[in-house]
Amino acid sequence: MKSLFQKFITPLAALALCTAAATGHAADKLPVVASFSILGDLVRVVGGERVAVTTLVGPDEDAHVFEPKPLDAKNILQTQLLVTNGLGFEPWAQKLVKSAGYKGRSVVASQGVKPRTLPAEKGHNHAETDPHAWQDPTNVVIYVRNIAAALSQLDPAGAASYQANSEAYIKELQTLDSWAKEQFAAIPAGKRKVITSHDAFGYFGAHYQVGFLAPQGISTEAEPSAKQVAQLIKQIQREKIKAVFVENMSNPKLLAQLSKDAGVTVGPELYVDALSKAGGPADSYLKLMRHNVTQLVAGMKQN
Repeated sequence: MKSLFQKFITPLAALALCTAAATGHAADKLPVVASFSILGDLVRVVGGERVAVTTLVGPDEDAHVFEPKPLDAKNILQTQLLVTNGLGFEPWAQKLVKSAGYKGRSVVASQGVKPRTLPAEKGHNHAETDPHAWQDPTNVVIYVRNIAAALSQLDPAGAASYQANSEAYIKELQTLDSWAKEQFAAIPAGKRKVITSHDAFGYFGAHYQVGFLAPQGISTEAEPSAKQVAQLIKQIQREKIKAVFVENMSNPKLLAQLSKDAGVTVGPELYVDALSKAGGPADSYLKLMRHNVTQLVAGMKQN
């Protein structure tokens, strides 16, 4: 049986093509679609005034469980560049591209990043690639250069602008990274332990030497067993971990129950797979990282 998405995709594709031909795109800006909000922010920074960016998975939304709608197919067909994270983060993306009949260019922003894996002994049946590479700002330098190169190929006239924007942003990333390292340097190694909703901080933890524990796996779809939760509660109590956080796009019920059973208080929201809405504490990648580092440092001081 065809899904609702499949039923509407063919007529919608024709409508999208007609609409694009009739109206064109705003001014002469290069239309770009980014798979989720963090990538959308990076494309806007690099592209500047030369690009018009559409994001499929918006702020405060979970890309792990995202289900494309007919409007997403329309947006795909009207773009000239599709930017995805890769590393298995958007398993729905290639299905969307195929169903919509998209023939334009694509770039995987994480191309060149050294991927991390979560081993089977952490509660998975097999080793999984960790897709959350943007949690290490040195990886975002790679993202930005990949995006700049893709935009320059499509729009050679804007190459100098994309290069200048990307290099200026890379300096901001380096400043952010230095600041974050200074914040964590004030926390003794034995206190650098945090509980979060799902296992999204592998790159962050490795880069800043912070230990993260999570009841869920890499994907928010994963459901931990009662045994895994019980083991985590014992570890929280044994190691006296007070830094417990939930993410903006996760269901807080599991962590709230875990925190109640372990006798600890859940801290402020962290932003991991999605930005906050405009005007929020994490409506850009740089603000997201500064918010998370500030909250994590404050939480770990209580351990």
